[in-house]
Amino acid sequence: MAWILLFVAGVLEVVWAFSMKRSEGFTLIIPSVITVAAMIASVGLLALAMRVLPLGTAYTVWTGIGAVGAFLVGIAVLGEPAAPMRLAAGTLIVAGIVMMKMSST
Repeated sequence: MAWILLFVAGVLEVVWAFSMKRSEGFTLIIPSVITVAAMIASVGLLALAMRVLPLGTAYTVWTGIGAVGAFLVGIAVLGEPAAPMRLAAGTLIVAGIVMMKMSST
């Protein structure tokens, strides 16, 4: 269950990053509210997952999901460049997340 909570927390991190971008510096109310709500929910779920998972594993996986998810949303939705070096960097982050998960009990 902790891993599911951690995954959802990571997805919510992507949600708040995207909605923050859409908030135009917190000048638009709906994206701003979504940003704050997703931030609170994300950190709350991370805290629940950390009751079971080690700090280093939980935090690394959480930030990794957020980083890779935001990277992919940037490419797919916002038209950011998918340069080979950026794709390689994203692949390395995913590899690190997988290794962290595999090394955890």
